[in-house]
Amino acid sequence: MQIVKMLNLERQYASLRPEIDAAIGQVLARQNFILGDEVATLEQEIAMYCRTGYGVGVASGTDALLLSLKAAGVGPGDEVIVPAFTFVATADTVSLLGATPVFADIDPASYTMDVTTLEALVTPATKAIIAVHLYGQAADIFPIATLAKKYGLALLGDTAQALGATYAGEPVCSYGDFGCLSFFPSKNLGAYGDGGMIVTASAEVASSLKMLRAHGSRKKYRSETLGWNSRLDEIQAAILRVKLPYLDQWNRARREHAVRYSDALGQLDEVVLPIVAPRCSHVFHQYTIRVPERDRVQAALKELGVESAVHYPIPLHLQPMYRSLGYQQGSLPEAEKAAREVLSLPIYPDLEESEVNRVVRAVKQALLSTSARSRVALSGVA
Repeated sequence: MQIVKMLNLERQYASLRPEIDAAIGQVLARQNFILGDEVATLEQEIAMYCRTGYGVGVASGTDALLLSLKAAGVGPGDEVIVPAFTFVATADTVSLLGATPVFADIDPASYTMDVTTLEALVTPATKAIIAVHLYGQAADIFPIATLAKKYGLALLGDTAQALGATYAGEPVCSYGDFGCLSFFPSKNLGAYGDGGMIVTASAEVASSLKMLRAHGSRKKYRSETLGWNSRLDEIQAAILRVKLPYLDQWNRARREHAVRYSDALGQLDEVVLPIVAPRCSHVFHQYTIRVPERDRVQAALKELGVESAVHYPIPLHLQPMYRSLGYQQGSLPEAEKAAREVLSLPIYPDLEESEVNRVVRAVKQALLSTSARSRVALSGVA
């Protein structure tokens, strides 16, 4: 049985192989691998794409968050408000600087921060807010930015999954003091290894970030502050420069697949579909539905030859490493409910229509079989 993969990067490489191989070959011929022309040009191209003034290439999306927090002055004794439902890097970068993440619940429809709860989380120790644009869906950034301005807080956009998404017609990564990007291979714009970038409108901030990514040095062998070795390398930058002109086309293909899924699955009472929030565009890094008995449905899909994924099974406030912060089951109910129900289906630009149709059939069959098993179990109890 042929498997419908969650992600198939081989197809993308096959379509771009001559361009990719040529770009890598040029870097190898020049033998300049660290902070060369490819990185500098990509920084300009990404900044232009995001409509910001500056881009700073770093080693990963996690480092983009870490260096941005450091540049914002976050340190021991500070608090940073983050959503409870996202990848762990959003919070552990706060902790690595000696600060404390303060977890916000999510809006159950968009999976992004519930803006109505944020102001109550602000304390005299609050230093920053990280707004995560999850699954490719922009967070409701206007009220978040307004709150940040009111209290003098730094605003970071975790745009790892949402490059190309917009809010009120503007690139979502242009909002806030720092836009943090990831080029992890599975991302809408993915490298062939780790990589990341920070975009900002401030020349001063960009200069500070470049110092932080190079051991705290503006001049070689002269370190002004504690920093990191966090540099996007030339080969990854060359690959990304080949891919960037295709990004909008790929995002359109993702949206088209999402429409097909929603049209076919929208008639099922058991399935909660992803939404496109008001004033936003969605780039569908993930197409994530909600279903009852999620784990059983996922197991049934696997039996039918369809891969799926759970993003994310444990909300951050219930992660073992944050037990000392005192959150309990029920503290943030929407994040906890989402963690029990979400299921991401295959969605990538090279997904074929026949595969979309096969996924739809498998979801319907998985729901039927799961429902039947539940009825049998209930009758056995009775």
